[in-house]
Amino acid sequence: MKLQDLPSSSPTAVFDGHAALHAGFRWQVPAFFNLAEVCCRRWARSQPQAVAIRTEGLDGRLSLLRYCELQARANRLSNALRRLGVKRGDRVAVALPQRAETAVAHIAVAQLGAVSMPLSQLFGPEALAYRLQDGEVGVVLGDDSTLPALREARAECPALRTLIAVQAEALGEGEQALDLLLARESAEFTPVRTRADDGALLIYTSGTTGPPKGALIPHRALIGNLSGFVCSQNWLVDPASRVKLGPSGVPADAVFWSPADWAWTGGLMDALLPSLYFGVPIVAFAGRFSPERAFELMQRHRVTNSFLFPTALKAMMKAVPAPRERYKLKLRALMSAGEAVGDTVFHWCQQALGVTVNEMFGQTEVNYIVGNCSQGLGWPPRPGSMGRAYPGHRVAVIDDAGNECPRGTPGDVALHRLDVHGQPDPIVFLGYWRREAATQAKFTQANGQGWCRTGDSAVMDADGYLWYQGRSDDVFKAAGYRIGPSEVENCLVKHPAVANAAVVPKPDAERGALVKAYVVLALGFDGSAALVEALQQHVRGRLAPYEYPKEIEFIQALPMTTTGKVQRRVLRLQEEARAEQARLPGRDTAA
Repeated sequence: MKLQDLPSSSPTAVFDGHAALHAGFRWQVPAFFNLAEVCCRRWARSQPQAVAIRTEGLDGRLSLLRYCELQARANRLSNALRRLGVKRGDRVAVALPQRAETAVAHIAVAQLGAVSMPLSQLFGPEALAYRLQDGEVGVVLGDDSTLPALREARAECPALRTLIAVQAEALGEGEQALDLLLARESAEFTPVRTRADDGALLIYTSGTTGPPKGALIPHRALIGNLSGFVCSQNWLVDPASRVKLGPSGVPADAVFWSPADWAWTGGLMDALLPSLYFGVPIVAFAGRFSPERAFELMQRHRVTNSFLFPTALKAMMKAVPAPRERYKLKLRALMSAGEAVGDTVFHWCQQALGVTVNEMFGQTEVNYIVGNCSQGLGWPPRPGSMGRAYPGHRVAVIDDAGNECPRGTPGDVALHRLDVHGQPDPIVFLGYWRREAATQAKFTQANGQGWCRTGDSAVMDADGYLWYQGRSDDVFKAAGYRIGPSEVENCLVKHPAVANAAVVPKPDAERGALVKAYVVLALGFDGSAALVEALQQHVRGRLAPYEYPKEIEFIQALPMTTTGKVQRRVLRLQEEARAEQARLPGRDTAA
């Protein structure tokens, strides 16, 4: 299948502009669809020797996994899982980092008709036990990075029958070695015929607000992701049009890499699976992220396309201000998501990396719905903007009652269940796992319109560009003024002393709340009263007077979710707890 054979309209329409692109776009969702077929099996038939995954070990060694090998190993694992009692619809947890076995596992589970549950290697025993219990998981795959925590969590998970260990030295009761398991199975497997609406993935929300919930993602969601993927990656074409095209219609030299965890929607649905869908080799590296290593990986693997979240880009900008003076980069397209990039990082990407970063917005439940496309496709990025609705997605800013807000008025970003042609949007999730009330609360019916709320606040301008304000519960009022934290944070990061920042309300008896900033300092800077004053003046001179932080606290690291998002809720609750403590009898409230 080539790029022009997407289950949608031809990309030739994009040059008529954003509105024309939406008008001419049609989703093509077959009744029966399985992500394992389009991400692996078809390539194993048509180009078996093509490289699917390039794995770089911590020792620097490189190994290649070709589509024929990926399919054979997935077939063996499907047979093994069936023998272990996994049936259609059962949940199989994949607690693995970026490595070939992660892709093998997801392909194997999908073609078995079961549901994959990706789990991050960063999760501790308590986080793992919560998800394994909630998802009623019977089988889980782990490696040396997750096995200790899985073993500890297992005591709280009576339904968990089998732990499949990847390259483990010693096995315990109820554990099986993956290599030995696969060696006993056939490399032939007849895939289960799944409907496009069948569940494929159970991905738990990052927990920025409240306990994580399992979002059940159907096979069709991969189709819904494709318009956003190709737009965020500038249609995956070579701007100079000098590179030979491969079998999928993309440049033969295309290579994708992202540090995004493959257990997160951003790593799995925005990097691994769409790369496999287009037959683009993806680099797997399970080591810790560092700015220098990121540049080294991009240079060594001649990476052309990437997804780098804002926290990574900020770290890279501070550590290596002029990367092209040190590294030979082949980067052609760059997408970012998770937080607002901000104009400082935006301009650095243009000047230092030589690419215009395409911001994207989405979430686990409705991924890849808003973003930018920087190469002549009708809506050039605007610094600081989330972008506009991707083809096939009807997006609006709505109020509490579910009515569309006037342009320029803040509200909740929402996705309509139907596209502009009245057809179901394939990207919409099936619902929260066994949480009917939460699922119903996610959707709003108003004036006959069915909206799926994202919980993120934004403003839509006259041209349809969205400007992020923060999580709906992150936006707060101080002295009667509405404060969107991302604008203040972006302004702080422009100062050379600031590596990262988070802005939250601090309870105040007179004003209701004060603007408080938690600041992570860049290397070479020390926190001081003079620096606090300098940062306050820096913001005061660039934003509205009421937006500058009345208080600044220096901190070693911001609390983050496993998906790279700042957990402002943690800091907000900390401020509320401090305020409550200060009100206790016997406390010197003036201190």
